[in-house]
Amino acid sequence: MNHEQLTILMVEDDDVDAEGMKRSFQKRRIANTIVRAHDGLEALKLLRSGEIPLPYIILLDLQMPRMSGIEFLSQIREDETLQSSVVFVLTTSQAEEDITAAFKKQIAGYFVKDDVGANFCQMLDMLEGYWKIAYLPS
Repeated sequence: MNHEQLTILMVEDDDVDAEGMKRSFQKRRIANTIVRAHDGLEALKLLRSGEIPLPYIILLDLQMPRMSGIEFLSQIREDETLQSSVVFVLTTSQAEEDITAAFKKQIAGYFVKDDVGANFCQMLDMLEGYWKIAYLPS
């Protein structure tokens, strides 16, 4: 697999957070295509329409309008064509019930934005390392 061809679907309603993440990817010279969805409903539409090509990973916020991240996870895990999607949660919620609910939906990792803060570049390095060595559905 050509690792530069992996698409990153960022599901994030906050414009400031989304732009900050994009700038961080640019600083790390991660040139993968980033597609942003503003909520779970928009992300589902993009995935189901085939606009997000395989392989991809999803960076998912939990606290969003219209469809929360947990609701989005429930939808993709029930969808035969999307159930193997690789999802990393990147959210403000430190609530144990959110962490537990997300892992019950087979996420690959859970990161709290406040904790990541200054270590965001380390998290990006981990993600890039993950998709460079992991075999992803294609």
